[in-house]
Amino acid sequence: MSQELLHVNVKGVEVPVVFEQSTTLPIVSLQLVMQVAGSIEDGNTPGLARFVASVLGEGTKTLGAVGFAKKLEQRAITLSANAGTETLVFELGALKEAFDEGIVHLNALLQEPNFTKESVEKVRLMTLGSISRRASDFDYVATTALRELMFEGTPLAHPGLGTSASIKALGLKEVEAFFRTHMDLSNAIVVIGGDLSQEEAKAYAKNVLATLEVGTKRPLPYAQVTKTPKVSVLQKPSEQAYIYFGAPFYMQSGDADSHKARVAAFILGESGFGSRLMEEIRVKRGLAYSAYGKISINRSSSKFTGHLQTKNENKDEAMVLVRSVVEDFVKGGVSEEELAQAKRFLLGSEPLRTETLSQRLSRAFFEYYRGFALGYSKEQLQKIETLSLEELNAFIASHAEIAQLSFAVVTNVDAAQ
Repeated sequence: MSQELLHVNVKGVEVPVVFEQSTTLPIVSLQLVMQVAGSIEDGNTPGLARFVASVLGEGTKTLGAVGFAKKLEQRAITLSANAGTETLVFELGALKEAFDEGIVHLNALLQEPNFTKESVEKVRLMTLGSISRRASDFDYVATTALRELMFEGTPLAHPGLGTSASIKALGLKEVEAFFRTHMDLSNAIVVIGGDLSQEEAKAYAKNVLATLEVGTKRPLPYAQVTKTPKVSVLQKPSEQAYIYFGAPFYMQSGDADSHKARVAAFILGESGFGSRLMEEIRVKRGLAYSAYGKISINRSSSKFTGHLQTKNENKDEAMVLVRSVVEDFVKGGVSEEELAQAKRFLLGSEPLRTETLSQRLSRAFFEYYRGFALGYSKEQLQKIETLSLEELNAFIASHAEIAQLSFAVVTNVDAAQ
């Protein structure tokens, strides 16, 4: 089973279609991806994109939330809208025999979403409740504080869920305006796969896309991570200290050296037990139950981030140790054994990442979206297999910026004293 990149012409716009035919099960899956329509487009209203996606979950004006949900349930159709940082995505899935009906419902949702004062108020109450609950989720609090430090002055500094103030200020007018200005052909990508032919896939894509206006291509903003290390300590009644850290990572999406970043991140912090961070912080010092770090290379940002929990009184020691581990990693690189272990895991676990149609379509989409050719993941594994220790350590040494760590810490100061 392999993926293909197709195109369909709708109203003079060539829209890319990522496709995979899979006859293993009689199912069909479609995603309508709107680029530059996620939280990076919130502007002065944090949480706007996700709020709009939530209102889209309220069905159509004709059927209402309950009636729309019943129609989907009757045919075991799944249909949802979700907003991430960069994109807003409609996901449709059904048995092949019910997929035509699913397309009808998706088109109805695009043409007459249930944008009413009642729906907006319902979503507002749910969102405010979620924000309120997360105020006592110290992982979320620390994550949000770290974003503010790392991306100060950029669209990524605010929480994607929004703030109480921004959600309270939202109205039907803002919801309708965001939807109207972000649903268009010029920024659309279709991802479709399952038990259907290439021609059927194109026909379904055209059917859905025909409901959209042409629009104009939107540039995706790029948010630079601050180069000046900062520390933010928030006092909360926490049993432990929640330490989140991050730094810039200078690599653009689509870089030919992405395989080296993947191996380096795995050894430093992504692999869990056996990683450098876990080994030094938990195994040797016993300062935390777990410690993780990862490299994220997106089109709108690129960064190294990590987190751990420790006793309140150990937070300063843990922060010093994290800095030391990362600095030693940059200066000294990795060992032959660490590289060999990383290769064994990354190459050996590959089948688990391509078991389902959903996994394969998601991978194919991100290959295309991030600037690679379809099938690049296999090429990346080949590059990992032949990667030498000298090449990897030279790469790690060239990215000393990951040692420019900022910290956001949630701690009970009184308990730490």
